[in-house]
Amino acid sequence: MRIGKVVGNIWATRKEEGLQGLKLLIIQPKKIDGQLADEQIVAADRIGAGVGDDVILTTGSAAVRSFSKEIVCPIDAIIVGIIDATEES
Repeated sequence: MRIGKVVGNIWATRKEEGLQGLKLLIIQPKKIDGQLADEQIVAADRIGAGVGDDVILTTGSAAVRSFSKEIVCPIDAIIVGIIDATEES
């Protein structure tokens, strides 16, 4: 899992059938030092995150497995949590 910040929305009226009904967000991952990375990725969101939220996301096969076994969804990243607070020791 990774931590990132939602920096934008994506609207696509024409997309793969497995993506229908999914909200797509632009995420800027955070580096270990907490700074935002230069890269941006697109993640599916089913929990209601919005621009400015810090989120937890998972990628790869774990993202695909977050859906039911009957649904084949062509995603590489999905938001699995909205961060309220963090604490480091």
